[in-house]
Amino acid sequence: MKHFINPADVPNVQELIEEGLTQKANPLASRNLGKDKTLVLLFFNSSLRTRLSTQKAAMNLGMNVMVMNVGSDGWQLEFQDGAVMNGGKAEHIKEAAAVVGQYADIIGVRSFPGLEDREADYAELVIESFRQLAGVPIINLESATRHPCQSLADLITIEELKTKARPKVVLTWAPHLRALPQAVGNSFAEWLNLTDYDFVITNPEGYDLAPEYRGGAKVTHNQEEAFEGADFIYAKNWSSYEQYGQILPGNEDWIVSAEKMKLTDNAKFMHCLPVRRGVIVEDAVIDSPNSVVIQQAGNRVWSVQAAMKKILEAM
Repeated sequence: MKHFINPADVPNVQELIEEGLTQKANPLASRNLGKDKTLVLLFFNSSLRTRLSTQKAAMNLGMNVMVMNVGSDGWQLEFQDGAVMNGGKAEHIKEAAAVVGQYADIIGVRSFPGLEDREADYAELVIESFRQLAGVPIINLESATRHPCQSLADLITIEELKTKARPKVVLTWAPHLRALPQAVGNSFAEWLNLTDYDFVITNPEGYDLAPEYRGGAKVTHNQEEAFEGADFIYAKNWSSYEQYGQILPGNEDWIVSAEKMKLTDNAKFMHCLPVRRGVIVEDAVIDSPNSVVIQQAGNRVWSVQAAMKKILEAM
C-alpha cells in the first residue's frame, strides 16, 4: 500500500480491518518494522484523538515521530499555481511539501475545508498537493471530504461488536451549533458501502451527502423509520452539501434520544467525538451500556497502525 488517503488506496478493506484487530491483540508485534523510520505529522487544524492515536501507533511500530502545527509553527503556505506571493503567504507548497518529504518516510496531513467554495474543497488541494509533491507515502488524518482513519476504526468497532453477519447500520445526521464538514459522514458512507451490511443514511431534507459518497445506501428523511430494527446508530452532524456549508433552519428534534433508541434492536451508539451532549445526543444514550464511543475512539490507534504497517511493508 503506497498511501492511505481514501479506500481506493487499499487493496482489500476486509483484510485491513482484520489487520487492525491483529494489531490490537498484539500492539508491539511489529515494533521493529518502523525502526529508524520517521513519521511527520502536519496539523493545519486542531486534533485530540487523531494526533494522539497516530503518535501512539507510530511508537508501537518503532517509528520516530515529529509533529508540527502548521498554522502556528511554520510559514503560511500558498497552494495556487502562478500566485504572485506578495501577501502574507511566505512559502509555496511546491517547496514545502518536497522539503518535508526529505525529512520524513511517511507524512500524515490533517486539513479541514473552508466550507465556502464546494468545488475548491472537494478538489482536496491540500492532501493532493502532498501526495503529488512530497515523494513519500501520505496518510490522510482528515481532509476536506474524508476521514479514513476514523472510518476504518468504525469498521473495526462494528466487526468486534456485531452479533449477526449482516447488521443494520444507520448513519444519522444530528444537530450542531456550528457548520461542520461532511468529511466524517462522507467517509463513513464510502467505507460502509464496501461492506455487505444493511446500510441506511437518515438526514433532514437539504442535508443529503454528495452522491459519490452516499453511493447505493438507502437514504431516508424519516429518522424514526431509519432507527427501526437497527443494530448500530452512528450519529454525526454535517453542514449542507446542496446549500454548501450552510446550517438550515430547524431540525433540532433530530437529537438522538433514549426514546428513539427504543425503536432499534438494542443498538450500539457510535460517534466519532468530540460530541455536544444535549445537542447531538442525550446523556441517557451516551452514558448507557450501549454507548461504544470510548471503544470506538480506542480503535483509532489500531486503524492507523494497520494502515502504517501496510505502508511500511511496501517500502
